[in-house]
Amino acid sequence: MKKISVLLMSLFLLAGCGPAAGGPVGDGNKAEGDTIKIGMNMELSGDVSAYGTAEKEGITLAVEEINANGGVLGKKLELIEKDNKSENGESTSVAANLTSRSKVVAVVGSATSGATKASIPNMTRAAVPVITPSGTDDSITVFNGKVQEYAFRACFQDSFQGVILAKFATDNLKAKKVVIIGDNSSDYAIGLTKSFKKTYQGTVVKEETFTAGDKDFQAALTKIKDLDFDAIYLPGYYSEGGLIIKQARELGINQPIFGADGLGDEKLAEIAGNKNTSNIYYTGHFSDKAPATDKVQPFVAAFKKKYQKAPSAFSALAFDAIYMLKQAIETQQSADSKAIVEGLKKLKDFNGVTGVMTMDENHNPEKSAVVLGLTNGKETSAQPVNP
Repeated sequence: MKKISVLLMSLFLLAGCGPAAGGPVGDGNKAEGDTIKIGMNMELSGDVSAYGTAEKEGITLAVEEINANGGVLGKKLELIEKDNKSENGESTSVAANLTSRSKVVAVVGSATSGATKASIPNMTRAAVPVITPSGTDDSITVFNGKVQEYAFRACFQDSFQGVILAKFATDNLKAKKVVIIGDNSSDYAIGLTKSFKKTYQGTVVKEETFTAGDKDFQAALTKIKDLDFDAIYLPGYYSEGGLIIKQARELGINQPIFGADGLGDEKLAEIAGNKNTSNIYYTGHFSDKAPATDKVQPFVAAFKKKYQKAPSAFSALAFDAIYMLKQAIETQQSADSKAIVEGLKKLKDFNGVTGVMTMDENHNPEKSAVVLGLTNGKETSAQPVNP
């Protein structure tokens, strides 16, 4: 992401993510005709398109499956797809287009925290709910101490991941001393760093930062190479994470490297190289090696049949997001957007692929996490961890 884009979006977000930022809240959109229009605001091109593409696959599978089984309240789901191009500003425009022109009653997406946050003012103004499958920034659902009325998520939030990773570092990695290498241009990574540091009981030996889009990490890695530490905490996305892992291993830095769900894409190993991608760990929302519910195996089978590959956690989360909307609509017996909001608030004991979840008062699902381990670029372990 270009620095100027980060600056512009920072100014935008400072203006507020609540109703005041976009004017008065409307009456919402009504479900009309024989279909229920659901919008998709997703990163289908650009820097983090791997996330958006994976989530589109999960969304498409869920919609097709639901429609094949009779739809929702006797109506078929109609998916309106939009590409936000991995740009926060474009996500803002997509949200306006989906709610005002396409008249969708709910939106799934975006995949990233920044793009999701950028969409919230327009979603709020339209009184249409948005569910992010994987946007983990705490302020998506609670901003300045106030719950965002129309924002929900299918994933756990950053503060939860930070707690999980601090516990994993201590209990599983036996890491008494860590180095942090974090993205200082991302709300996602900044939140993860803050939560980890607040919870971790060991010593942070050194903290280095980078900016999204950086390619050369030799200077930072050289600084830490000869330090006494047990592991590296790497909050960020796979694009830079893969390069950091590659360059660290090539410098002979072989300590465990662990991070959050932003590392969880097959492109991580493609960038780092399989031989370098060992002793790598990250929080996950789903693993068929540690099935959270009886929904996992049928989902994996259906996904493999349709796409001839195994699903990622991002596909699983997006699949769940569509089914969360289905349950919310059925609970309220209405597909009008404001009714869906109430249904999502009341979501209880939802049996999803990524776990059994109940929506808490802050619009975050209560569920456990799993930490996945990679060896030679392949998932070789899955360890459930509770805070």
